[in-house]
Amino acid sequence: MPKFIPREKLGKKARRALDAERRATWGFSPVTRKVETKKHYDRKKSARVWKDDFGMSAFCLS
Repeated sequence: MPKFIPREKLGKKARRALDAERRATWGFSPVTRKVETKKHYDRKKSARVWKDDFGMSAFCLS
């Protein structure tokens, strides 16, 4: 059994190997799972909502 050495006293390569060993892989990309701010103006979303609303109101009146 190897002797315990604190992480702070390990060399750079040994710390990297230890970190890689402990690191778990993500099942998804956390960057793409970012929550959008509700206050943020989205030009594409606002245009899509207006077009969808306009099209539905014309069919409902007929």
